[in-house]
Amino acid sequence: MELKDFIAGHYKEQYKYHSFSPEKINHTFTWNDASINVLLEEANILLGQLNAYTLIVPNVDLFVQMHITKEANTSSRIEGTQTQMDEALMERESIDPERRDDWEEVQNYIKAMSEAIESLEVLPISKRLIKQTHTQLLSGVRGEKKQPGAFRISQNWIGGSNINNAFYIPPHQDEVEELMSDLESFIHNDTLNVPHLIKLAIIHYQFETIHPFLDGNGRIGRLLITLYLVSNGLLQHPSLYLSDFFERNKGAYYDALTVVRASNDLVHWVKFFLTAVIETSKSSIETFNGILKLKSDIDIKLFDFGKKAQNAQKVVEYLYGHPVINVKICMEILEVSAKTARALLKDFEEKGILVEFTGFQRNQSFVFEEYLELF
Repeated sequence: MELKDFIAGHYKEQYKYHSFSPEKINHTFTWNDASINVLLEEANILLGQLNAYTLIVPNVDLFVQMHITKEANTSSRIEGTQTQMDEALMERESIDPERRDDWEEVQNYIKAMSEAIESLEVLPISKRLIKQTHTQLLSGVRGEKKQPGAFRISQNWIGGSNINNAFYIPPHQDEVEELMSDLESFIHNDTLNVPHLIKLAIIHYQFETIHPFLDGNGRIGRLLITLYLVSNGLLQHPSLYLSDFFERNKGAYYDALTVVRASNDLVHWVKFFLTAVIETSKSSIETFNGILKLKSDIDIKLFDFGKKAQNAQKVVEYLYGHPVINVKICMEILEVSAKTARALLKDFEEKGILVEFTGFQRNQSFVFEEYLELF
């Protein structure tokens, strides 16, 4: 099917409302729009360059963990949480009690993403993996009463105070299971000869259109993008996350999804998605360049620690994955006394590696500010 000939679906009359019933997507897609080819080529080149960076950066998993944290924070913020990046990296007891619900949601996303990536070693992207990930995402937070890990068995809607003034009403609950089976088949159908990034754009659109859960659809849908890239070998490490681009272009993101359902304009969405991959890949490459430069500078500074250099190196390795630290954490990492930990963190502060941000004389916390700013 030509992308320009795509029919997104139709509205079905339900009791006192109309729900959108999307067409199934498990078939070949083609196009004659040359601008798509140009975007696709640039996206693939940049994705390859990003993948190369993840293969040459030492201890890349430490830095990938920061990418995951940023993605968790940004994707959750799209859905209305108020946690900032520095807060996402702090311990629970350091968070204002009024903001802990938001903090918990971000932590759940981090766990959901990390566990889903690990699960790819034994479980393909599937309804089972999606449900498993959804369970972790909503575990113990505000969405825990919205059927974690289960496709919805009631009608949901987007926008508006009720279903009668909703902005969008997804397919009726009776259609969800069959539509998700079709989506799963499309994900794994290797006979279609559709380039991965085009396929991924369609997957994301269809998932958000089905909206199979009562809550968490946006976060799961964006998480699936990274899972697909990793599971299909486009990335060796999960280092590309589109939520930052989607948040900065939030109106355009929602409009691009909506215009498919309203006008069958799948071409516009595909171009928007490829642009997101291009811009995010450029940004991620720039971040890795900054990491390599900063790491080189820090390695030079570590020589100045003398006899403390070995302990200082352990602290730095921790900071690359968790750039907020306090005396208690330092004691646990190094298995040293509070006095020794406090003195070492003071050395880090004096050398300009760490910045104390609480202003307290006791119970101080420090941030690896220059590194955090890269994200």
